[in-house]
Amino acid sequence: MSHSSKKRIGILTGGGDCPGLNATIRGVVKACYQLMGEENVEIVGVSDGFYGLIRNHCRLMKPSDFYGILTRGGTILGSRRTPYKKMQLVEEDNVDKVKQMKDTYKEWGLDCLLTLGGNGTHKTANLLSEEGLNIIGLPKTIDNDIWGTSVTFGFHTAVDIGTDAIDRLHTTANSHSRIMVIEIMGNKAGWLTLYTGIAGGADIILIPEIPFNMNHVIAAVQKRADSGKYFSIVAVAEGALDINEAAMKKKERVQKRAEAGENTVTARVANKIQEATGYEARTVMPGHILRGGSPSAYDRVLATKFGARAANLIGKGKFGYTVAMVNDEITENPLSDVAMKQKFVDPAGKEVITAKNIGVSFGDE
Repeated sequence: MSHSSKKRIGILTGGGDCPGLNATIRGVVKACYQLMGEENVEIVGVSDGFYGLIRNHCRLMKPSDFYGILTRGGTILGSRRTPYKKMQLVEEDNVDKVKQMKDTYKEWGLDCLLTLGGNGTHKTANLLSEEGLNIIGLPKTIDNDIWGTSVTFGFHTAVDIGTDAIDRLHTTANSHSRIMVIEIMGNKAGWLTLYTGIAGGADIILIPEIPFNMNHVIAAVQKRADSGKYFSIVAVAEGALDINEAAMKKKERVQKRAEAGENTVTARVANKIQEATGYEARTVMPGHILRGGSPSAYDRVLATKFGARAANLIGKGKFGYTVAMVNDEITENPLSDVAMKQKFVDPAGKEVITAKNIGVSFGDE
């Protein structure tokens, strides 16, 4: 497809959805229109992430497609997970995914492609950048685990939703003298559970980066009961591990949990607390509720800033970067720096120390 001197910009959203994707898309598009003139910009929307790029599911979008999307959750482009580890494999369908993505990019005459996503998206974005395409990444994830940025859009909204859930648990836990064990999303990084736990006033916070000793968790619950507080809130990251599991390989862990009839760490923590203390323990799984709905005011502002920065990079012809926030400044990092790393909670970091200073147990002492 030939096109005139207009800048043609592709946009896709990869991986899981989260609040703020649409706000970021809007920020990029509005800033591009502002910077280069609406008549000089063409936006190509790629449906369903890299899957859509592989299969050429693209459409030319109109300015009106971006009206009224600031407050909308999810993504107007649709998303789906396409694992990075399979990107360079030719599977049974005989599709050379990398070649197809490059072909789609060239066929649509794109000047650059914006990829909004988390860790997997950044890996594939870097791969395409190394293949010679003009790529700009935007860091989205409720896990806040993208290396090189202090915050990702979607994170604060998820913290707000998780905090609201814990607030509601406090009243029912207190009324019934129950132990409420709430599972928060986060398989490898504990940022969401940590912030939600602190904001919601959880008594115990269990995250993947700090393997816990079940005896310490039970002791923390018992200590509260001994001082007359017969309810406790335990915030558990879905990827939290006890000290025994931390030494195992993933396969062993899954097998051990299956044998015990406990497919989640949350269920086990609740069962063990109830067995040891005699207090009724209940599990709560907000699950995907954490990433649904409208973005918070904070995330709308952040998404708009990130989007405007991406437009600025397009204007300068500066590709192979992902937008970031560093020391409260919006900047960018090379995709190659971000792609293979993950940002984890430091067990000796300030948030953990703050929580411990007010008596929160992480089950490690």
